[in-house]
Amino acid sequence: MTFFSSSLASSSSPSFSTVSFAARASLSLQEVQRLAPAVFAEHAADITGPRYVFISTRDIVTALMEAGFEPTAVQQTRSRAPGNAGYARHMLHFKPVVQALSLDDVLGEIVLINSHDGRSAYQLRAGLFRPVCTNGMLTAMGDVGFVHVSHRGNVVANVVDAAQKITRDLAQVGEAVAQMRLTMLTEAQQLDFAREALALRFAGQDAVPVAPVQLLERRRMADVGDDVWRTFNTVQEHVLRGGLPGRTLRGRVMHMRGIRAIRENVRLNTGLWDLALRRIGR
Repeated sequence: MTFFSSSLASSSSPSFSTVSFAARASLSLQEVQRLAPAVFAEHAADITGPRYVFISTRDIVTALMEAGFEPTAVQQTRSRAPGNAGYARHMLHFKPVVQALSLDDVLGEIVLINSHDGRSAYQLRAGLFRPVCTNGMLTAMGDVGFVHVSHRGNVVANVVDAAQKITRDLAQVGEAVAQMRLTMLTEAQQLDFAREALALRFAGQDAVPVAPVQLLERRRMADVGDDVWRTFNTVQEHVLRGGLPGRTLRGRVMHMRGIRAIRENVRLNTGLWDLALRRIGR
């Protein structure tokens, strides 16, 4: 049984036997600066301590580009504190020039997260980019797919080394994806996945405004199927992009909001990936 919204899918969807045509275009440094000014900060925020070693993310981006990684997407957290926008948390996606992941409908990425206000060390995470829905996914399996680099020592070299390590580890991520494709879920199991995803999305809230079955509505033909991989992709897109209609405790009509905050994006992405891994015994 497949939950499918025919109004949102097209029977003319192309075959994704290859994804090279749909790879994200690379961003120039000028485009990165326009989208995330904090990447080009020239010093740390005043609130950082004496042990904090400032390294501009621009230097990291330049070093990664020289090492064979191209920036493809970037975002910056909106800072509520006046004057802190130039130091706020920012997240960049990079594609390896030599793609280390070979799957029919997904490309491997490196995701870099940092801030210059002392609240975030450099994080590098394995990511997946699915061209059919332009979804970005963050993955980690134990020590595979995540590296934490503090603002101490040779930060630039450590970040580049971490990016190269994660690129080598993408093969293990690909093995997990392949296993997800081969693992089928019953209707009840898909609903359980959606319930757990809603509990993750609305953690700490008294009521959930949408029903689990809504997270299982397929938006496109490429997502039709009962395997873990397509169930995960469908649920992940709904959770992060929002837009689903629902009702508050008082009965007021609402629409589930999309996720824009970087911290919340990481929490939900990695949490949903863990839910999918459990379905294949990882």
